[in-house]
Amino acid sequence: MLNLVHLKVLAAVARHGSVTEAARELHYSQPSVSHYLSRLEAATGVKLVQRVGRGIRLTPEGQLLASRATEIVGRVDAATNELAAQVGLRTGRVRLAANASPLSTIVPKAAASLDQAHPGLELILIDRHPVEALQMLRQGEIDVALIFRYAGAPAEEEDEGFRLVHIGDDPVYLVSRRPDDDIANHRHSAWIGGCERCQNELINLCRRKGFTPRIASLSDDMVVVQALVAVGKGVTTLPGLALQAHRRPDVHATEITGFTRRLYAVTYGDPPDPPATLALIQALQDAAR
Repeated sequence: MLNLVHLKVLAAVARHGSVTEAARELHYSQPSVSHYLSRLEAATGVKLVQRVGRGIRLTPEGQLLASRATEIVGRVDAATNELAAQVGLRTGRVRLAANASPLSTIVPKAAASLDQAHPGLELILIDRHPVEALQMLRQGEIDVALIFRYAGAPAEEEDEGFRLVHIGDDPVYLVSRRPDDDIANHRHSAWIGGCERCQNELINLCRRKGFTPRIASLSDDMVVVQALVAVGKGVTTLPGLALQAHRRPDVHATEITGFTRRLYAVTYGDPPDPPATLALIQALQDAAR
């Protein structure tokens, strides 16, 4: 029979690729970690780890079980949190992952309102891009993923069992050194791309204007991107929330009409969501207004 402690050990070993680091994270001794792995192998009847030089690696069977172990441990942690949150939100924890622009604008407002309404509720914040946040959500490492998707883009999250709540819309701007600029003016300009999702949408946006952008630089840091634009190293697009968080006076932002990001709070699993999660989502909606 599988033991939760043994699964937690396997998940930690998979995360770090090291018995030493897993022991450090879990506050166990190295012999204890090795013992738990042996016990888990005996319980499953398969080899889960193998020696490679001075280190170890997971076998294919070990990798399979480790991925499930991560999800199982995350779900148990989430269930513990839900039980605490059920007691009138006097105690408990809710974990949120979001990317930098909402994390520096909407989320602090939501956090402040949660603190006022539910001072015993602990809010844990993690900076992650949408794809990474959804993976953490599926594995039970967070309770809510605050993601963006461009209007008209496929709703791939809904096909994987996630549940989405619309938080608000975020306009997108062309950032350049010209006021009242237009994307069509930059068919021969260097462009600054961002994360994979942003870069794909930038390419699609430019193709609607009849050209493919020449992406010369890559950064998803709103400070870095605007600094590059300011010295003539390219043009880019940024969402309104990023410009709220940081705006250089020596660049111009022209809103791209008919093109917005849609912001969603995403949860995973069967409804209803626990009270702490619902309270956070409501706070995010209020903050986005």
